[in-house]
Amino acid sequence: MSAVVFALSWWLGLYLLARGPRKPVLALAAVGLTSFAAVVALDAVRLATPAHAELLGRIEGYLVVVPGIAWFAVLLELSRPGDTWRSRIGEILTVAIVAALALTGAALAGGVGGPLRLGHWVMFGVISLATLGALVRALTGGRRPRSVTGVVVVATLFFALGNAILVIPLGLVPSWLALASTGFDVLLLGVAVAAWDAFDEGQALRADMRRSFVGTAVVATLFGGQALVGLAVTGQHTALTVLLFTSLGVAITINVLADPLAVVLDRVAFSSSPDLRADRDALRRTEAALPRRSDDPLDDVDDETFVRLTRRALGHYGDLSKLVASPLTALPEIDRRLDLRGAPDQPLERANELRALLADRIAALKPRDGGDFGTTEQWRHYNSLYFPYVVGVRAYAQNATAAGLDPIARQAWHWFVAEVPQRSLHNWQNAAARVIAADLRGKRVTVG
Repeated sequence: MSAVVFALSWWLGLYLLARGPRKPVLALAAVGLTSFAAVVALDAVRLATPAHAELLGRIEGYLVVVPGIAWFAVLLELSRPGDTWRSRIGEILTVAIVAALALTGAALAGGVGGPLRLGHWVMFGVISLATLGALVRALTGGRRPRSVTGVVVVATLFFALGNAILVIPLGLVPSWLALASTGFDVLLLGVAVAAWDAFDEGQALRADMRRSFVGTAVVATLFGGQALVGLAVTGQHTALTVLLFTSLGVAITINVLADPLAVVLDRVAFSSSPDLRADRDALRRTEAALPRRSDDPLDDVDDETFVRLTRRALGHYGDLSKLVASPLTALPEIDRRLDLRGAPDQPLERANELRALLADRIAALKPRDGGDFGTTEQWRHYNSLYFPYVVGVRAYAQNATAAGLDPIARQAWHWFVAEVPQRSLHNWQNAAARVIAADLRGKRVTVG
């Protein structure tokens, strides 16, 4: 049962990470799930190694608070999404305080084994109160989450799992019962977070997740099954227990993170062929995006959702593989443009046409005063989309410079850096996306 819960948690954590490593919600949820899996594995090894049980128990005592801390950070992110780490200073400090208190409890407990001590109660209290506090903030704060029900469900799962990982090692309930219920909660949690991300991106989830799960189940059975047979024949043995969890971890990691690992391998094998590496990477990312394409008709999408999908598509302007999965590829205008070109109705062709359509709509935002760049209010919508997305001006990236930019783009770069706060740019981009979304739907919109 420990092996099943470990495999499920490890797979879901890596799956969420693979979906969007740059998204704080997914990255933090992945940290929570993978550390949860690590605790399950370490607890099984501790029970199989009586000679080192005390040392392993101390290590596990500190590791056991990591999932709860990570999931608390996820709830804060869901309740108040930020745009940069700088805008999350308050949340980061709050998470740091909760982490310090939880680790203090771990130090007082001295290990995960019973009986219940003051340190255990401190860990229970910190994780429970932090999770409940984040839930209250999400439901009553000034900036409400998009889906209140979704946040409540996820918070409940976080609360249950954050405390379950503390209960299991203490032996307060039968281990098989605790692990079985925990495995079910882990599955619900992974699906809930993945569904949130799919909804946010306007993507389909079922086919992509099913493909990843089937592949993981196959490799986990092939690699973990051998160690399980050895354990069944010889009984509990430390080496075989460690081999079981390391085999499962490595096999699942290679399966779920096959594309990122292929990028690393290509860098080694094709170090002298950057164009070949880029082409292979583009093909891999496009292939991975195909199962995420949504078949839901855009006619059933409300205006706010359509604006959000437009904003996402604009943000992915430079990444054709992500545009492949955009629901906007189903726009009637895309069909018309393909017919005019006589192009085949294929995912890549639709993605290319969507990019061209977005470029046309961005160009239409440019003021008709004959200039190439301006800083007046009339230029804000055009500047906020054209230079960051079409030209690739990265004014706020770490260590970014204006090197390699043409004179107009260089002028825009200096303007962004010197006069435009990143939050203002984000607001302008949202407003411009609303204008373009209305244009794509043939509606008028008024933007303040």
